[in-house]
Amino acid sequence: MAESEQRVKSERAFFLDRDGVLVEDVDLLTDASQIRVLPGVVEALQAIHEHGYLSVVITNQTVIARGLIDETELGRLHDHLREQLVQSGAPHVSAFYVCPHHPHADVARYRVECTCRKPSPGLLERASDEMGIDLAMSFMIGDRLSDVAAGQRAGCTTALIESGAHRAPPIVGMSSEPPTPDHRFADLREAVHTLLRGQR
Repeated sequence: MAESEQRVKSERAFFLDRDGVLVEDVDLLTDASQIRVLPGVVEALQAIHEHGYLSVVITNQTVIARGLIDETELGRLHDHLREQLVQSGAPHVSAFYVCPHHPHADVARYRVECTCRKPSPGLLERASDEMGIDLAMSFMIGDRLSDVAAGQRAGCTTALIESGAHRAPPIVGMSSEPPTPDHRFADLREAVHTLLRGQR
């Protein structure tokens, strides 16, 4: 086996959903003017960085599948979000991983049954391979049960942010009983600080 294939995965990460966790969920975010960072996010990202974890955003983006924006425009939105966070005192987000697909996409090339759309764990597994992340030592935090399912399938500890918006969402790709998160929190700041205390 090649040396590169024997790479030890020693990094730890907080995998974070974007909408409803980092920024206000506006349903279809297509313009930078819609980006509103939620309270406590900067402090949470600071704590993640200070404790030696990576911060990796894992997000389904049906705005691409619907043809509302393209992948380049989404990249610009994420650059704007990164800049806004840094200007507020947060460290750089380590990476963004995006699924642009949907089984009923308006744009034909995105109309596929993929392995990267949450609740599938494909994006987390890709990040693990590319960034050397130990999934068993990492966390997945989201405000939908599809986030929880993806984290559990990847082998992460999971936390559900109970904002009230997505208590019982429909999950495309789930045929079994809805998953039960390992933890429940009111917001990202509470989640990160509580989970980090448990690692001491």
